[in-house]
Amino acid sequence: MKPKYHMTIDQNIFVAKRNIVDYIWKSAHLEGLAVTYPDTEAIFNGLSVAGVPVKDIVAVNNLKHAWQFVLDSLDYPVDYPFICQINRLVGGDNLVYRAGFLRNVPVSIGGTTWKPDMPIESQIKEDLAEIRTIPEPTDRALTLMLYIMRKQMFLDGNKRTAMLAGNAEMIAHGCGIISVPIEKQRDFTMLLIKFYESGDMAEIKDYLYEGCIDGIDFPEMGVEKEEPTNQQTFGGM
Repeated sequence: MKPKYHMTIDQNIFVAKRNIVDYIWKSAHLEGLAVTYPDTEAIFNGLSVAGVPVKDIVAVNNLKHAWQFVLDSLDYPVDYPFICQINRLVGGDNLVYRAGFLRNVPVSIGGTTWKPDMPIESQIKEDLAEIRTIPEPTDRALTLMLYIMRKQMFLDGNKRTAMLAGNAEMIAHGCGIISVPIEKQRDFTMLLIKFYESGDMAEIKDYLYEGCIDGIDFPEMGVEKEEPTNQQTFGGM
């Protein structure tokens, strides 16, 4: 799975910041939040928005803070503490109970009778270490994202957490941004349920690769891509 885009880290950060409101809006919509793009932009800019439930305003602001964390932490590996910190930010201000901590109760998923196993920290760390051995960054990012979604590590915000973790990998290697367009979200959800039930991510991974990666083909294609240099572990836990 070759990268669809070949950007420097700075170029990829530019793309992320340029379109960040759109990415937040699409991510919120994917989670069932009924916020419009103008509402999302106003909330992002700190303006008051009449008629929008407080929980939706908190959710958008939390996505803003989580994106800021990702963009400020690209030198860190996307490991277990990093992912927990993303969920802590996504679920902050009491939006998600025990945000940032593995769920300790069973959960069900809408649209299917399949239920995820209880998450075990040691197993998750082993799985994440194995995912990090995938050599191609786009494949690694999509695999990581889908793994977190199916594992249902947290009580809520798993899709938002997973997409941000995947994008941390993408941006750190100049490969673009994973974002599911509004018109593709119904098909994506159907494929996601199919993936939950089967555990086979090949079909949904191909779908994401073909239509859900955003980026810019900058003209300076010959410039050597920057790579993260600081490999210390994020100490958020």
